[in-house]
Formats: sequence, structure tokens, C-alpha cells
Amino acid sequence: MPALCRDCLSEFETGTRCPTCRSPRVVSHDELWSLSIAHMDCDAFYASVEKRDNPELADKPVIIGGGRRGVVSTACYVARIRGVRSAMPMFQALKLCPDAVVIRPRMQAYVEASRQIRQMMDELTPVVEPLSLDEAFLDLTGTARLHGHPPAVMLARLVRRMRSELGLTGSIGLSHNKFLAKIASDLDKPHGFAVIGQTETQAFLRPKPVRMIWGVGGATQEALDRAGIRTFQDLLRWDKADLTARFGGMGDRLWHLARGQDKRRVSAHEPMKSISNETTFFEDTGDPDILDGHLWRMCEKVADRAKAKQLAGRVVTLKLKRGNHSQITRRQSLGDATQLADRIYRVARNLFDQVGDQGPYRLIGAGISDLVAEGIADRTGDLLDPNAGRRGQAERAADKIRNKFGPDAIIKGRSLR
Repeated sequence: MPALCRDCLSEFETGTRCPTCRSPRVVSHDELWSLSIAHMDCDAFYASVEKRDNPELADKPVIIGGGRRGVVSTACYVARIRGVRSAMPMFQALKLCPDAVVIRPRMQAYVEASRQIRQMMDELTPVVEPLSLDEAFLDLTGTARLHGHPPAVMLARLVRRMRSELGLTGSIGLSHNKFLAKIASDLDKPHGFAVIGQTETQAFLRPKPVRMIWGVGGATQEALDRAGIRTFQDLLRWDKADLTARFGGMGDRLWHLARGQDKRRVSAHEPMKSISNETTFFEDTGDPDILDGHLWRMCEKVADRAKAKQLAGRVVTLKLKRGNHSQITRRQSLGDATQLADRIYRVARNLFDQVGDQGPYRLIGAGISDLVAEGIADRTGDLLDPNAGRRGQAERAADKIRNKFGPDAIIKGRSLR
């Protein structure tokens, strides 16, 4: 059975230790040399960047997120052992892990680390499909002749470079399609390497819960539960026509995924469609000052991400969710694209003023869409707001100060509400 040492990259036959360096970090599989579709997922990415940049945090539980009314963006594995999870309300996370070090996100640092990882991926294959800053699909079909080694070896080399050159770790899932590659990358975290081959696909999937399917959220899960579908084995009992009749387009997709079939290709040219940020409150609130402060912070984060990605948006979106989970969404198109927090906020605030009295709310969010390159953004003035240009210049100047002295060097008064 083909085997690979993930430390020295030696290729050999099956064994529990590498014959060259004696490392136990060995991956072996009958199809190891023939599979070429991969998913790479960084391990606790934001928290790992913070620990890399501040070695004093190395053994401490770290949570990336906002204040007590915010939610957890991500947490290191020390905090995860205590039960902390992404999207968990911050107050709950701190109950589980009261000694955690809470750090506000530093998007610019994460974007820079992501760019460095992406450059390493591009050296392996031109077919890289990023899903977010910390994960991507890779198609290495046909690259063995170029690199002189099969895809599995080059993927192991990628995560070894990430660790040695960037101080970050990632987990690899290797399979014959995107669906299974993404599942595989979660099987051996952190710093893992898992393989799902074609011959074992059916046997592997049958006992697994359907919640493993990427994109099956709470509402879909409840609908599947009502239909008695909890595992892939349950799905296999259904005819395609019956699944489609009950679940629509999702039913057809479920039928194929239950059999490990996924014809989606890894696409290197999938454009980002939107940039958004939202926060969930500890307690529902209708206080306009509190909501305004949160709205500004959401818009500021959206602007930071847009600037980091050199993008701008032509549409601004406001999202509100009530205590009963009913949602209000409003959008407004702009005359020209923007990446400025000031402009995004003013449009979002105008949208909020139109619906703000329908609270109290448990969530508020803002975003931009219809994205374009930043070079054509914020070029025209606003005849109805002659001070807009001056505020834009001030924001650019503030960005430079924050980049030099830290994100808290300049803070708007409204963000303290």
C-alpha cells in the first residue's frame, strides 16, 4: 500500500513509521498516488496568526471575537477543548473558558497570511478555488509530470512549508471530488491529512450523519429529521423522484451526494459576490443608540475587508433579525461603488431609519455586493453631501495611522456607544 511521510516526504510501502526519519506521521492508502482533488483548511486560522505573532499566547486559550454581546469568530484548540465554538455568543464562551484571552480580529494580518498561503498554492496548480481566507479547493490533476511527484506529496509539502515559513498549520483532505475532499479535511484536525478513495466511498458514507453535508443548515436538518433522514444510509432508501418532490433541488443534490457523487469542478475563477459582517446580541435591543454603534462597527469591518481585498461594492445591504428569528433585509444601489466605511454606514443608517422601529432585534448586520475593483470606486463627488470627499480623505488618513500604530489608534465616538 502506498505510504507517505508527512515530515520528510519520503515515499514508501505501508508502515507505521517512516523508514527514513522514523516519524509516526505517516499517511497510507491504496489510492494515495491517484487522487488529485483536495481541500486545504487552516487550523484555527485567526487564533493561530495571533499566537504566531505573540508567542506569549502559545499555551493560552485564545478567542477571536467582540465584546460580551458579540459572538466568537474562531477559537484556538485549547479553548475548543473547553467547549468554545465559532458563532457561539461571547458571554457563553467566557462562561466555559473564563481565563480565555479575547482578541478583536485583525483582518489585515489575516489577509496577509492568506495571501502568502495562496501564493504557495498557486505554485502547485493554477486551479485553486478559495472559499474564504483560510480554506480552498485545489485540483492537482495532471501536475505529477510537472512536479515529479504525485499530488499527495505536493500537498504534504504545502502544509510543511506553511508551518516552517509562516508558522501556521493546515489540514488536507484528498479525494476524487470536492464534496468528499471537504469532508476528509475535517477528519484528522488539527494538522491532519485524510484520504477518501473511490472504492471506499459508499462504505465510508453510509453510517455518517447527513449534517456532514456542507450547506445543510438548521432548517434543512429539521426537515430531514421529520422525514426520518439522519444518516446517508437513510438517504439511500429514497428514490430520486421522491427526494426531489419533497425537497426540490436540494433533494436531487442529496440523492447524488448520498452516493458520493459530485460533478462540480474546482473553479479558479469563482468571483467573490459580497462582503458582510453581523453581530448577535446577548439580549434583544431596540435602543437606537446601541444599534447605531453596532451598525457603525459592522460597516467599519466591511470596509476594512473590502480595502484588504482591493474591492468595492455598488450595493449596500442592511440585515436585521428579531427575537422570533424573522428577518428584515434592505438594499440600496449606489451611483458609484464604495469601500469607505463612512459611505457604507450612511447608506445602511438610512435603510435602518426606514425600518428601525420594528424591533427589538437580536442581530444586526451590514454588507456590500456587486463587487468591483477598488480603482473605479469613490471617484465621483456627492452633490447632496459636499463634505463627503473631506470625510473620505480623513478615513484614508485614519487607515494609515491604524496600519502603523494598531487598530485602536483612532476610534470613532459612535463606536463606543
